Amino acid sequence: MPTIDALSDRLSTYLSTEQIQLVRRAYFYAEQAHTGQRRRSGEPYIIHPLAVANILADMRLDHQSLMAAMLHDVIEDTGIPKIALAEQFGDVVTELVDGVSKLTHIKFESKEEQQAENFQKMVLAMAKDIRVMLVKLADRLHNLRTLGALRPDKRRRIGRETLDIYAPVAHRLGLNSVRVEMEELCFDAMYPMRSGLIRKAVTNARGNRKELVDKISSSLRNRLKEENLPSRVLGREKHMFSIYTKMKEQRKSLNDILDVYGFRIVVESVDMCYRILGAVHNLYKPIPGRFKDYIAIPKTNGYQSLHTTLIGISGVPIEIQIRTEEMDAMAKHGIASHWLYKSDTNTSTNTSGSQRAQQWVQNLLELQKSAGSPIEFIEHVKVDLFPDEIYVFSPKGRIFELPKGSTTVDFAYAIHTDVGNSCIACRIDRQLAPLSSKLQNGQTVQIVTAPGAQPNPAWLSFVVTGKARSNIRHFLKSQRRSESVSLGERLLHKALGSLGKSMEDIDQEHIDLVLEETGLELLEDIMEDIGLGNRMASLVARRLLVAKDTDIDLDDMSDDAPLAIKGTEGLVVSFAKCCSPIPGDPILGNVSSGRGLVIHTETCKNVQDIRGNPEKCVILSWDKDIDSEFSVDLRLYLENRKGVVAELASAITQADANIEGISVEDRDAQLSVTQIQLSVQGRKHLARVIRRLRNIRGINKIVRVKN
Repeated sequence: MPTIDALSDRLSTYLSTEQIQLVRRAYFYAEQAHTGQRRRSGEPYIIHPLAVANILADMRLDHQSLMAAMLHDVIEDTGIPKIALAEQFGDVVTELVDGVSKLTHIKFESKEEQQAENFQKMVLAMAKDIRVMLVKLADRLHNLRTLGALRPDKRRRIGRETLDIYAPVAHRLGLNSVRVEMEELCFDAMYPMRSGLIRKAVTNARGNRKELVDKISSSLRNRLKEENLPSRVLGREKHMFSIYTKMKEQRKSLNDILDVYGFRIVVESVDMCYRILGAVHNLYKPIPGRFKDYIAIPKTNGYQSLHTTLIGISGVPIEIQIRTEEMDAMAKHGIASHWLYKSDTNTSTNTSGSQRAQQWVQNLLELQKSAGSPIEFIEHVKVDLFPDEIYVFSPKGRIFELPKGSTTVDFAYAIHTDVGNSCIACRIDRQLAPLSSKLQNGQTVQIVTAPGAQPNPAWLSFVVTGKARSNIRHFLKSQRRSESVSLGERLLHKALGSLGKSMEDIDQEHIDLVLEETGLELLEDIMEDIGLGNRMASLVARRLLVAKDTDIDLDDMSDDAPLAIKGTEGLVVSFAKCCSPIPGDPILGNVSSGRGLVIHTETCKNVQDIRGNPEKCVILSWDKDIDSEFSVDLRLYLENRKGVVAELASAITQADANIEGISVEDRDAQLSVTQIQLSVQGRKHLARVIRRLRNIRGINKIVRVKN
């Protein structure tokens, strides 16, 4: 059983006597506060805070973190107020304790929305002081170690939430030893039979493999000794959970995974790492494409090492990691190995580990601001929590780390939000490429931007990173709002005009009354709702005009003045695909909730049942000055002969139209049906295209496809 004296001895290796005394004082305060309380296992409650402090001592954390570990359940479980704790131990320790206490409220088994909101709380706590998360992870790890006292269903629930959130966060902060132990304990809790079978198989295999492992180890040591390269050669054990995950994901048998032998070589300097790499490559043949240099390009969480895979004795694969002592500490303890606090201040030293962690948390805060809902936020973050990285370069040689599968749009947003919002094209290794191109390791990417360019909603179908996805959505939402407000103003103006009134005739008192009734804050919000089709312009107009003693009959409203459509209204005005209206067609507007105004031709079957409903149907006309292009579908019945498709394309080009899509269906040996999607400026332009097509020999019939 751990004791405070034993912990004090361990802390004496890196903390001052004064700091150790502060930790001891926090322990005795907690011991007194928790008097009489016991854990489920029957042990005195103080064992838990002491064990959490021991885990943090393994990471060599500062005295304030250790004091917070001792006191982390005091506010929550003993009724001692926060202010009393602040008087005893100061504001910094109290804020750490309060942060951990708030995270304790998180119940991940609840609804998805609740889980997402709680994860947001975790991000805010980390943003204030990342040590809150380190104490919380140590708290969770000790709880996992003592899961045996709980019911099986509770063990499974805690295991699932740990694998979903806590283990990935530990990995992202570089706390590899914490992550691995969490995964192993969760695997035991969730799948005890599978865990037992794999553990038994690994134990048996270890006995059979011992001779080969010793042979490879001694050959590596001998070669390094010959080359006069001092180092430590260690065998790497495979973890049960990683074996199970590989078996599942890679669909490999246990023997295939156990056939790979892993070794770690720890040396004094970075220069020595590369010299040893040359020595082992001379000893055994390297497998091409399996070398990774994480020293020159560290992982996001600060991990550094050289990775190589060799073909060893009897053709067995050997995985080797080469790193310095400092890198080895970083690999085990991540940010904690660099999170050194000065004894007289609360500021951290500017180390790569702390900077990377803080940068990640800042990125999370940016995502949180632009995300529309907690669920959307957690969806963005999942990519960051489970990264499989690629490394690409800017034209000036700057390295960018992105999740696997990232596209050039993800890269543009990684540079800066403004670059992503205004990108129009890209070059990959100096060659023009589509914006949807998936990036590969080592490519050089150049982004071409243009002033006034805007994100395309279609990008959401292929971007991978949370930053890109959230910024595109945020931009489209704000753009959609401004377009909705503009359309809402036009619809409301039309509705008021049909009553012989305008906005100038409405006093502020009636506007305030309508805002109060609708529960909205601004008149713009009402306009947005009208533009999106969530409120009827005619009803809002009537309510704005109504006085206390009069009423206006909706039947008096006339729809003589049609609303002019330009085709550039944006996201809230869309053209129905069922009838594909183009300028010159008589048109109607269907006010659709959430979608805004959907434009149909007057003869479209889909609007016949709403034509008499003034609340759903808006009379429209085309604006005189339209320079946009519109899609239209043609079906051509023509004789089969060579070169006819080329003639079709030539005729359409000569008529200044653009082909968006073409498909040919053979009806029989002589006749075929060709479907063409064109972009034209209106009916007159379409008539010009059709006249040119009729001049082609062998065309029997041309039909514009509607409904």
